[in-house]
Amino acid sequence: MKIKGRLNKPLAKQARKGFRGFPVATIAFYGPDDRRASKVVVGIVHHEDAEPELEKWYSDDSDLRFDTETGFEIQALIKKHGVVSVAMLDRMIGCPHEEGVDYPDGGSCPQCPFWHGRDRFSGETIN
Repeated sequence: MKIKGRLNKPLAKQARKGFRGFPVATIAFYGPDDRRASKVVVGIVHHEDAEPELEKWYSDDSDLRFDTETGFEIQALIKKHGVVSVAMLDRMIGCPHEEGVDYPDGGSCPQCPFWHGRDRFSGETIN
């Protein structure tokens, strides 16, 4: 599933340029399945070996990949930090719930059965 929408085009274009230096923004979309992004996390890494500063957005009903307000907020955050490089996948990379926070470590999320037994990066089922 491609990340579409007018607001994501500049981000996707910047991501295609590859690593151009620090600061780096990482953008990850999460959802209860592979059709709707209910969470987006942007990490800003200011220099090599630095811990990322994380910003998170959530939605119970809309797809954040297409949400105008969220897109503007992400672009403003990137501009504020003077981001030079963007890293972003073109798909959801798992469930929006956090292991060890929303459900026990080592288990599967009980709220997102779609992701049970799936590789979060490829979306393929794991035997």
